[in-house]
Amino acid sequence: MEPIPLSLPILMDGATGTELQKRGMPQGACTEQWALEHPEALLELQRSYVEAGAGVLVTPTLGANRGALERFGLEGHLEEYNRRLTALTRQAAAGRALVAGDLGPTGQAIPPYGETPFEALVDLYAEQAGVLLSAGVDLFLVESVMAMAEARAAVLGIRKAGGDKPVLVTCYCDDEGRTPTGTDVLACAIVMQGMGVAAFGLNCVDPAVAEEQLTRLHLYTDMPLIAEPSAGLPETLSDGTPAYQDNAGEFAKRVPSWAAAGVRIFGGCCGTNPGHIRAMREALEQIDFSAFPPVAKDPDVIPCASEKEARFITPDVDVGETIECTPDLVEDILEAEEERPVGALRIAILEEDDLEIFAEEQYAIKDALCLWSDVPELMEGALRVYQGRAFYDGTAELEPEVLEQLSRLYGLIVL
Repeated sequence: MEPIPLSLPILMDGATGTELQKRGMPQGACTEQWALEHPEALLELQRSYVEAGAGVLVTPTLGANRGALERFGLEGHLEEYNRRLTALTRQAAAGRALVAGDLGPTGQAIPPYGETPFEALVDLYAEQAGVLLSAGVDLFLVESVMAMAEARAAVLGIRKAGGDKPVLVTCYCDDEGRTPTGTDVLACAIVMQGMGVAAFGLNCVDPAVAEEQLTRLHLYTDMPLIAEPSAGLPETLSDGTPAYQDNAGEFAKRVPSWAAAGVRIFGGCCGTNPGHIRAMREALEQIDFSAFPPVAKDPDVIPCASEKEARFITPDVDVGETIECTPDLVEDILEAEEERPVGALRIAILEEDDLEIFAEEQYAIKDALCLWSDVPELMEGALRVYQGRAFYDGTAELEPEVLEQLSRLYGLIVL
């Protein structure tokens, strides 16, 4: 994937949905449909963000994937909506800002949490990403990630669509740094860094939560971080519409702390408006980013991740006895992690049938995972369905060029 086509730091735009509600969009409406029915409202908002200093405008296509549009019976408009909304955003940008194609949750989940196969989830994102690419987006924003599988499927879907544009990924999390499905955002950051995304961060969280969690991520990641908080907790009006305080000044006061936490891409989510972006721009102009010292990291501490947990290993990690993919795989995983903990598991993928078993049961893994196979195609198949970041201990004699490709595509760590 390409690097970010702008020098850091970058200022993105603010909220779209809550601002369109101020301009008449009803609560619960399909944002994409309403924006196309009221293009002048969208253009006025986006132009205001450019005037405020935003260098990136995000297409209002968060819910323009097939899964999300089906809830409104609008799935047949997927290509039309993505093309038209991208064209409007490019019109508003007028060459003064880049255009980021927005990909959001699909409402689908992979087993055991739902019934959508992982490759079908990849295809949902690939379909939308392909339209956004042909419509001329400059980069992608995978936003409001709720589950690890969403983030991974979106990145793989963009690649499947032929996209090598930069990809930014942001998660939503609670005060403890957990997504609604229980994934630690640090685990997601580790996986996304391994898969080569350009930057990672948080969106739609309280500004204080953003600061706390991004400070934690900064200790273990090497990529630029993204802060796109909401304007704080809203008050719900009698008609159900959320109302946010106009706290642009207080919001922008946090920018130096976010910058110290490794944030290099700034923006706003629900409740933020052009005033917030203008205040952030003014705050950014006062910061000397070269003055921040790099974070000292121990080269012998290697970050891995399961679907939900960040895990750290050393080059001499003990992987214990090899676990084979039998019908008892879940029980074997639990026994290895609970009764004979060694810091990591090694699971062998010996034949094609093992991939199906592994895909169905890998959710039980909590520790660092060493994947073992002497067949490149099986190793890739396992890495593709594993919703974490695995390592390889060098005992299967896979060719260096194979390992290099698997590292680049799936973040495989080679010891």
